[in-house]
Amino acid sequence: MAKLLPHIHSPTDLQTLSEEQLQELTHEIRDELIRVLTTRPAHFASNLGVVELTLALHLTFDFSKDKDRLIWDTGHQIYPHKLITGRYHRFHTIRTKGGLMGFPHPGESDYDLFMTGHAGSSVSTISGLKSGDDLLGRNNYAVAVIGDGAFPSGIVWEALNNIGGMKQNVLVILNDNKMSICPRTGGLANYLDQCRMTGFYQGSKRRLNQILQNIPVIGEMARSSLEALRDGLKAWLKDGMLFEELGFRYFGPVDGHDLPGLRKILKDLKTQTGPLLLHVFTTKGHGVPQAANDPVTFHTPPVFEQIGPDRVIVSLKKASAKAYTDAVSSALHQALQDDPHVTVLTAAMCQGNKLEKVREDFPNRFFDVGICESHAVAFAAGQAKAGLKPVVDIYSTFLQRSFDQIFQEVCLQNLHVVFCMDRAGLTGPEGPTHHGVFDIPYLRLFPNMVCMAPGDEADVQPMVRFALKHNGPIAMRYPKTNLEKVERSTAPAPIELGKAEVIAWGEDGCFIAFGTLLSNCLAAAKKLRAEGIHMGVINARFAKPLDKETILRAVETLPLVVTVEEGTLEGGFGSAVLEAANAAGLDTRNIIRRGIPDRFIEHGERNELLADLGLHADGLVELVREHHTAEAERYL
Repeated sequence: MAKLLPHIHSPTDLQTLSEEQLQELTHEIRDELIRVLTTRPAHFASNLGVVELTLALHLTFDFSKDKDRLIWDTGHQIYPHKLITGRYHRFHTIRTKGGLMGFPHPGESDYDLFMTGHAGSSVSTISGLKSGDDLLGRNNYAVAVIGDGAFPSGIVWEALNNIGGMKQNVLVILNDNKMSICPRTGGLANYLDQCRMTGFYQGSKRRLNQILQNIPVIGEMARSSLEALRDGLKAWLKDGMLFEELGFRYFGPVDGHDLPGLRKILKDLKTQTGPLLLHVFTTKGHGVPQAANDPVTFHTPPVFEQIGPDRVIVSLKKASAKAYTDAVSSALHQALQDDPHVTVLTAAMCQGNKLEKVREDFPNRFFDVGICESHAVAFAAGQAKAGLKPVVDIYSTFLQRSFDQIFQEVCLQNLHVVFCMDRAGLTGPEGPTHHGVFDIPYLRLFPNMVCMAPGDEADVQPMVRFALKHNGPIAMRYPKTNLEKVERSTAPAPIELGKAEVIAWGEDGCFIAFGTLLSNCLAAAKKLRAEGIHMGVINARFAKPLDKETILRAVETLPLVVTVEEGTLEGGFGSAVLEAANAAGLDTRNIIRRGIPDRFIEHGERNELLADLGLHADGLVELVREHHTAEAERYL
């Protein structure tokens, strides 16, 4: 039998398929998802779970340009959508440099409306889109698909409240698979579990509606009594009442893997008006046994080394080296052992931050608050005020969501909250939604905040210990990459507040590295030394407070100072050096800054991106060569 998927150039082609062919297409899509995982890591279980839902949506609505609207939240479950919206023949490039992005991308297709990579904003943006379309006279449908893991985000409830108040014609599909990346937590999770157990109510509601419709003439009192019975039954079972009270008509729960059933209810919902919420049950990893049984591991699994029949995954590629995430997790585990006042908080990223052992060994001092970063930071502030030492272990890109709480609840109160910012810098295939390149500027602007970064593995545990002893807000950033330990002629200098580590001094200039690009600076200095150019290397360790004594001595006495950071140049570490030099009245023309330029960086392997930006060793060598050549020509 010829494959169907290569012939799906747009969702319009789906209309020509029979029910049997559509079922076959679901298998082909899952096979294609598996094929990608044989070449590179990618989001997997979440995509397996929405295959039928994706097809049902595109069979029911017209999401082509300026027609109906569809937003996926969080966006990592976009793969089936990409496969049927004209991107099948490029799908093999997904998450590679210059290839398809692993999240929605308007630059790829008109079917992608927003580049979404953070959870929770879909309901607000679909509401705004619908408002704009209505004002411009467009008569279209507006649909947001949001997972139960993202649903507790505060912005979701702000949007639901607003939509209900405006009585907008918006359909919110709650894709309930009992997971975010890790199992969901909290009171809303318990509520949704209760909804799973109350399918009886749906049948009762349908029967009552049929009774009302079939009575030719019905008195108002009788109608009110029947409707009161229906509402009383609903209240007793709690099924959807929370959403109904917000102004939404609740439908479901329905089986998210029943394609004909999904098509039928979506077709019915197209005839409804007002705010609608469809509660869909799916299984994360559906169609692949191991992924369904272990959706945490198979959220973004390692490469599949061997695949057996019936989509059985025989083996996964094992990681060969430990990462900075592992080192920080180990240091936190040790800190919990040593000090009963230490707690660890995460925002639905237990697995990503390698905190499983912390959760298992210290369950009373481990807190997973779900995808609610603002709450996590304010919660940590409360713990600190009570006398604990909370560590907010979080991705740099997600900490941005709690900007105001860092300001108001932590820094303004000068509370001892430790921020461990994973994935600081370029995150590789995840792309611009996840690159953690903005934390240095927005954290160092707050009074009382300390900003530091390890230069290599030797700095990690001492920095964690230092952070837990420091009395006030303090943040440590580290990248998504394997651990490195740089060569030093002596033992690493101890961690002291605002003190850099001079690894080597050079008469021709120096690199000042903030973070783990220290190894690239040392490699560049070694190559330049072989050419007769003697560049020193300083491990800055702190962006705030800055080691002014050491750094300004370099600016004042050396012909060239190159600041190097894996963060945005606007307001970053290099800017801090320029500010300090200016305040000291020094000539800053000998300072060159290297970091992330003022643009969003697309996805690709981290080393590829660093090379493109001139942040690898060869790029730094070329920079210094060009400077020395230019300086030599000035005196000719």
